[in-house]
Amino acid sequence: MSTNQLSGAEAMVRMLEAHGVRHVFGLCGDTSLPFYDAFQRIGGSMRHILSRDERSAAYMADAYARVTGRVGVCEGPSGGGATYILPGVVEANESSIPVLAITTDVATTSRGRFALTELDQEALFRPLAKFTRVIDRAGKLPRYVRAAFTQMTTGRPGAAHLSFPFDVQKEPVDETEIWADGALGAYPARRLGPDPAAIAEAAALLKSARRPVFICGGGVVIAGAETELQAVAEAIGAAVATTVSGQGAIAETHPLAVGVVGSNGGTVETREAIETADLVMFVGCRAGSVTTERWRHPTPGKAKIVHIDVDPATIGVNYRTDAAIAGDARLVLAALAAALAGHRTGNDPRAVLAALKARKRASFEELARSTETPIRPERLIAALQSVLPEDAIVVADPGTPCPYFSAYYETRQTGRHFITNRAHGALGYAMSASVGAQVGRPDRKVVAVMGDGSFGFTAGEMETVVRLKLPITFVVVSNAVFGWIKAGQKSGFGARYFSVDFDRTDHARVAEAFGLKAWKVEDPTELAATLKRAVETDGPTLVDVISQPLQDARAPVSEWVA
Repeated sequence: MSTNQLSGAEAMVRMLEAHGVRHVFGLCGDTSLPFYDAFQRIGGSMRHILSRDERSAAYMADAYARVTGRVGVCEGPSGGGATYILPGVVEANESSIPVLAITTDVATTSRGRFALTELDQEALFRPLAKFTRVIDRAGKLPRYVRAAFTQMTTGRPGAAHLSFPFDVQKEPVDETEIWADGALGAYPARRLGPDPAAIAEAAALLKSARRPVFICGGGVVIAGAETELQAVAEAIGAAVATTVSGQGAIAETHPLAVGVVGSNGGTVETREAIETADLVMFVGCRAGSVTTERWRHPTPGKAKIVHIDVDPATIGVNYRTDAAIAGDARLVLAALAAALAGHRTGNDPRAVLAALKARKRASFEELARSTETPIRPERLIAALQSVLPEDAIVVADPGTPCPYFSAYYETRQTGRHFITNRAHGALGYAMSASVGAQVGRPDRKVVAVMGDGSFGFTAGEMETVVRLKLPITFVVVSNAVFGWIKAGQKSGFGARYFSVDFDRTDHARVAEAFGLKAWKVEDPTELAATLKRAVETDGPTLVDVISQPLQDARAPVSEWVA
């Protein structure tokens, strides 16, 4: 290489650095050797985090992006590496989280010749990512990397994929092409403001509403619009509910906060808050099946609908809108706050909301105090609430933990304090994602909560946690069943149970073999004290909680209650 040229692998490292990338999560492979060599030689301040599975690397990048506001980067080799990384890419993309997946590939000269691990990566990733390209010539690399970062962080954020063939990693790239807009390494970038006419229309509807309710999705937290949301809600006296992904849009201790609504984590009380509304404003929320209990709550046609989303194509898909505002949630809410300045509302839902929340809390605390064995999930939630600091980050798998945390664990600060994979709900997320969360926010206590089914998916990442000396606390809800499915078989198929039960694992002993300090808890009266020891221990820990099976529990999942 001449002095003004880099190899493709070196150019990739330099382009990532130019976009402000600080961490890369991934797993080595034959087709990645030039890239790894370049990273080792010129990686600079960037740190590579070796995972034990490409899926885990993608989940790590996802949670890292959620807690840092920066693009998460993961990488893996060709063939199986590319297929393993897919679940994390599609989860991030559908959750509007910017994750860049770089998968290396066989040489372009080997295509069509039955090369080991050859597959059409662009066709594979096209329906799963916002942007995908095969870098078939090194000269295109800087342009494709810039395009990927632009796509990931502007408009509706999402995931991108770049395929990086082995021979292209060795081809020359002109060093003058190595440049980037560093602002695109964080999200949301290049925010789009709303149409003033749409703001005026929505403001008029808000002023005339008597029982307004906001339903806030993940878009509020992604946009960092919590302050603006609170200002608008207080200006018109609106109750504020959230989706599971929208937790953190408002502190759940705020007198206007309703809590999570929908079929996963919603309760009779939160549904009542939605059904009494004369205006519902969706903010950064797609009004999907879980949030609306399959488009039944709010009842279509019963209330006026205002819909705010950064993606215009989302608005009006599921509910007929009376006012539609396309734009970044923070800019839209700021414009609404300005339009409502000086408005004096007569609405004050605080007493009604306090009564609703008191009823919900009383029902929860009755079970949370139970000394029954196996331990009730409600008791676990109450114990964790009592021992975790307010700024802790909880990462939960979508099975047993998700509805209980969504319904009953109070997020007392705004921002990203609760993470779960709600787009596609794959098991095995929490253990891996907690690594990304802890790497991204080393100043926070990170707790990962998972069922024992999920534990079996990614247990190998405990080696990663011990190697990196990450002080994560893992909590296993141990009930020896794929509980969500068994509960569905009970409620919808006459309790005809089939192929959902498995043998109990001693998760504490498994964790100890990896080098974690671990406990098993069967007595509910010992739970809080054990969790406290685990949380306060310097280093990675695990608590194996022998828990009530989900099909026997009173989970806040509307289809089972019905």
